[in-house]
Amino acid sequence: MLKEFKEFIARGNVMDMAIGLVMGSAFTAIVTSVVDNLLMPIISGLTAGVNYEDIAVTIGGATLKIGLVINSIISFLIIALFMFFVVKALNKMRKKDEVEEEVTTKTCPHCLSEIPLEASRCPHCTSKLEGYTNTFDK
Repeated sequence: MLKEFKEFIARGNVMDMAIGLVMGSAFTAIVTSVVDNLLMPIISGLTAGVNYEDIAVTIGGATLKIGLVINSIISFLIIALFMFFVVKALNKMRKKDEVEEEVTTKTCPHCLSEIPLEASRCPHCTSKLEGYTNTFDK
């Protein structure tokens, strides 16, 4: 059982997930700092000096800190936008890889078998393919 656990941990997916979680935590800290120290002061300045962090409502002795919730929402939206762009870029790279993989074969016009792109003769029906020359065909 210990051997199976070591194999599970050593797999790339688990390590990738662990690295992603650490990087996500670090990125969250950066975004929170940008929101708290850059964006919110700018928004506060544009709204006649209203500091959103100080906005709070007291109901029956409980203080609801609405300003901190607004900061969290802005942080979430920035992180979600960043993750959208990352996923979009990854999907674009994967799509390019799939297209490159699809172009490695062609169809023989005589027997309709799938053959390598570089083939000058079909390995299935031995027909010479037009437009392709090879040193062995001369």
